[in-house]
Amino acid sequence: MTWSGRSRSISIEGSPLADLKIALVHEWLTPKATGGSELVVQEILKWVDADLYALIDFESTNPESYLFKRKIGTTFLQHFPWAQNGVQKYLPFLPLAIEQLNLRGYDIILSSSHAVAKGVLTGPQQLHICYCHAPMRYAWDLTFDYLQSSHMGRGIVGLLTRYLLHRLRQWDVLSANRVDYFIANSKSTARRIWRCYRRPAEVIYPPVDTDRFSFQAQKQDFYLTVSRLVSYKKISLIVQAFNQLGRPLVVIGEGPELKQIRQLARPNIQILGWQPDDVVEQYMAQAKGFVYAAFEDFGIAPVEAQACGTPVIAYGAGGTLETVLDVREYGEKGTGVLFSQQTEIALIEAIKTFEQYQKVLNLEWVRLHALSFRPAIFQERYLSFLNRCYQEFRQTNSG
Repeated sequence: MTWSGRSRSISIEGSPLADLKIALVHEWLTPKATGGSELVVQEILKWVDADLYALIDFESTNPESYLFKRKIGTTFLQHFPWAQNGVQKYLPFLPLAIEQLNLRGYDIILSSSHAVAKGVLTGPQQLHICYCHAPMRYAWDLTFDYLQSSHMGRGIVGLLTRYLLHRLRQWDVLSANRVDYFIANSKSTARRIWRCYRRPAEVIYPPVDTDRFSFQAQKQDFYLTVSRLVSYKKISLIVQAFNQLGRPLVVIGEGPELKQIRQLARPNIQILGWQPDDVVEQYMAQAKGFVYAAFEDFGIAPVEAQACGTPVIAYGAGGTLETVLDVREYGEKGTGVLFSQQTEIALIEAIKTFEQYQKVLNLEWVRLHALSFRPAIFQERYLSFLNRCYQEFRQTNSG
């Protein structure tokens, strides 16, 4: 549950945080957890020398991970059966587990939270800064989706599940009071933090490895989507829209909906399943447009596509409102087209609009816009915010 780490310091010369002991808490670390929140953890650890904690850890034993052989503090869930394949199945235990992490020896607690990481117990002399990727979505926004898509939402079990989610929301609001300062990964998330917790949040966009993607001006005649194949990503909606359009579409990704999507797809659609990074990068650079129909708090994939100079056709809600500039509003400085409803009709109209405005788009500007989300920007803003919070916290506590 706890372990003793050496004195840690932020790796910035002259930082007031030098010689302070720092802990970084994340939800779970597994080879299957490779989303935006994990990229934030990885980036923080490049610049902040912190002891790392999580509910479970199966990355420090993974030779391909940057965390291989790293000492990571975990909870009792580490020893639960099948935890590696999804600790979310132990949802009722997550709040209790995160509260068992003993962080009393640290001056600063940094949390990277999309579920319970922000709920660690801290003392009045410890500064806690939370980078919030989203308030716990299955307890708030996705409650009814979770109940409808699961056998846990029906009958007596359904009543118990609803009660559990009710108590989870109560704990989630209570645990928000343990955070001194919130950071949100987008303005959309900041609004949700305020709605759920009534707490302000500094917006610092997550880092996107734009250097990994090369700019390509000459595009081929196909559209692309890259995603986990799960219901809320709306890949089936994209496939059905392109079935009607007859335009060429390439789908890359794996997940529980793979079989269903293959059955839906007509000959104009290629379903490639999982592909290695170099193949994904090649398709992203060559595609005439990247299609994205999910609601995400930020959404890294559309920014990665733009880093290739590939315009984006995206559902205009959540993070894409901040990362995709609609060509109808921004003209030559546009980076794609947004559509307002998650329907086949809206997406089909957006594709047609995109093709009308395609010649207006400046692909070099599309790439340049993506560079505003590069890791160096995240590093500068995150470390500056940490320093500012520490100064305010020290002044408050010295009074």
